[in-house]
Amino acid sequence: MPRSKNKVASHRRRKRVLEKAKGYFGARSKVYTVAKNSVEKGLTHAYKDRRQKKRVYRSLWITRINAAARLNNTSYSKLIDALNKKNIDINRKVLSDLAYNNLPAFNEIVKFALA
Repeated sequence: MPRSKNKVASHRRRKRVLEKAKGYFGARSKVYTVAKNSVEKGLTHAYKDRRQKKRVYRSLWITRINAAARLNNTSYSKLIDALNKKNIDINRKVLSDLAYNNLPAFNEIVKFALA
């Protein structure tokens, strides 16, 4: 009895990997064994970076808040402490957006928190 290799499933599997490798350079998008490694590594980085993105954005927000706070003769840590003491619940994303797009509104919040 001849050995069954299930050509349909293996062809689909290879096709799926090569489809994900579309746009890669050279053999990475053409040769299955090379493409398989590239796709696997790419998916690993994608998983890791979805988590890192959150850290990177929070860091950006803090930098923006600090820069705008220093225009008001205070620092980021003093501003956040003052906001917490006054029970002003405003997250860093919104505060950063105000500092970046609407500086007068941010200045009002700083004055109210530090007063």
